[in-house]
Amino acid sequence: MVAKTKTANETPNSNATEKPVRRSRRRKTAHLKMVPSTKEQREDLRERCRVVADTLNRDLPPSKDELENISRQLLADAGLEEGYLGWVMVVLSSCFWEEQIQSIPHSRRLFLLPHCLKHAEGCPADYDEFGLACKTCGACSIADFRGAAEELGYKVLVAEGSPIVLKIIVSGHVDAIVGVACLNVLEKAIDKIMLAGIPCMAVPLLSSDCRNTSVDEDWVEQMVRVPHEESKQETRSYIHLLREASKLFEPNSLERLVPRIRGGQTLAEANGQGVGALDPIAATEAIAYDFLAAGGKHSRPFITMAVYDAVSGGEATLSNGAEVVGQYSDAIRRTAMSIETFHKASLVHDDIEDNDQFRYGNEALHVKYGIPTGINVGDYLVGMGYRLVSRDRQELGSDTAADILDYLADSHQRLAEGQGAELMWRDSSDRVLKPIDALKIYALKTAPAFEAAFYSGLRLAGPCEEYIQPIRTFSRNLGVAFQILNDLKDWENDQDNKKSVGADLLGGRPTVLLALALDSLTGELREELLSLIDPASELAAEKKVMRARHLYFEAGVFEKAYKLVDKHQQKAEEIADELQPDELRRLMYYLVDTVLDRTAEVKPTIDIKHLSLNEVLPIVSSDVPRQSASEPTP
Repeated sequence: MVAKTKTANETPNSNATEKPVRRSRRRKTAHLKMVPSTKEQREDLRERCRVVADTLNRDLPPSKDELENISRQLLADAGLEEGYLGWVMVVLSSCFWEEQIQSIPHSRRLFLLPHCLKHAEGCPADYDEFGLACKTCGACSIADFRGAAEELGYKVLVAEGSPIVLKIIVSGHVDAIVGVACLNVLEKAIDKIMLAGIPCMAVPLLSSDCRNTSVDEDWVEQMVRVPHEESKQETRSYIHLLREASKLFEPNSLERLVPRIRGGQTLAEANGQGVGALDPIAATEAIAYDFLAAGGKHSRPFITMAVYDAVSGGEATLSNGAEVVGQYSDAIRRTAMSIETFHKASLVHDDIEDNDQFRYGNEALHVKYGIPTGINVGDYLVGMGYRLVSRDRQELGSDTAADILDYLADSHQRLAEGQGAELMWRDSSDRVLKPIDALKIYALKTAPAFEAAFYSGLRLAGPCEEYIQPIRTFSRNLGVAFQILNDLKDWENDQDNKKSVGADLLGGRPTVLLALALDSLTGELREELLSLIDPASELAAEKKVMRARHLYFEAGVFEKAYKLVDKHQQKAEEIADELQPDELRRLMYYLVDTVLDRTAEVKPTIDIKHLSLNEVLPIVSSDVPRQSASEPTP
């Protein structure tokens, strides 16, 4: 390892060898989404962004910190307030990517439009699985934009949000995104799309009212008509590795890489007859394969392959990355798959232990087939995970295979210890929990999966003893910070994600939020919180959540939790600061930026935090959406 020298005034993105300054802080951006009010002012700032973008190194996508630093300086030079920061960051990133967009044919670009551009009244279009199925009726500008883009060969989507866009990109249908969206959506897109090195341009809406909004139509026209021209400029991208990680679990790849031992029908082939129509011995295999292909973000196989690439020269992030990844041996692919297989096994068992009813938008495995079958399929997946590595010991080398298997086994045991500690606390009569104990559970439950993915990629590339302690510390801090943010999202009342509010509290899970509250509250308030988490309590769920939320605000829990995230993120970044090669350090920064998503914030609803429980009971919350909790790990 080679230490990195870090200076406070480092110029961001100035050349390929400089290392960016990492700052761990929570951005409060609600006041930074102002849109310049006049066309003249917007054009002036846009031209300033073009000039600045021409000075930037194009080899690497700028980080969010770098974009923010450059944009702040640009606003200062223009004599404008920081409220325009979000708008300038979007325009600057668009200018950065324009040359790369030019190198991509129109037929490989996705044109994304927001449904809020449509007229709210009388729109004849319906929604399908991808968004608004727009009709050419002439009632709004969507049809005009769409027609111009489709004439050039674009694929067009009228929808919101970065998850579906990233899914389309990873699927391999398009290579670049141009679009229109409000600043709230574009902020998330910067985190999820631009940092991955996916070329993207956007024109921000003139308001974020989400109803009959407007946009600078001539800008949109110019963006859509960016010509296709050959370019020698390329910016490193993780897209080829993301696509390969996703492809591993597509049915055809899965069947080729891991041929079924029992053969026989798949669940799809038995459709209409049910699993009972399958050979009893082959049924477990069929259910397991179906679940492996069912969904997920495939973060773990991505990490394994991206780490392997980073310490092997980083060639998979170049323009010919698809060819580089295509030459990976099946042994490398199967090793990457093994971490995901263990993860899927843990999801099956966790859903049973937590009594979760849904997974990937469908009934959980144990709900569909029964708890005994669910347990058994999870066990089968564990065996498959180890077999994916052990079967290639000749190609990998016996020492390499043994080291990876040993590390996987150690990680597996620690994950079980973390889950066991959570279950023991949940079933205990003593519900008191200290913050340090909650953090220990987090470190065991979340970090080993990151760690195993990192280690496997490193060990595939060769001996890696000097990396073991750094990746363990990095993974622990990244995992803990992620889990705290996941707990905070449980209280965001996010209508877009339709997640239940306070599901962890109602499910009796030992969260650091609860521990911080118990550590801060005293007397009657502390006893009241303990009564809310008592399994014997017959209080309605909505009332439990409402009162607990305001007790949390009373204790300053959410602010303390965000500070804990800052602390653990900073520790993770400090580890990354010291690592070589550059490609590995950049990957670790990328994971910090994308795994630790901070685009939302817990806010109070009605101010009842000083009311007693008896005063709160008559109040019925009307804004608690219902749906099962989503996948707990990234």
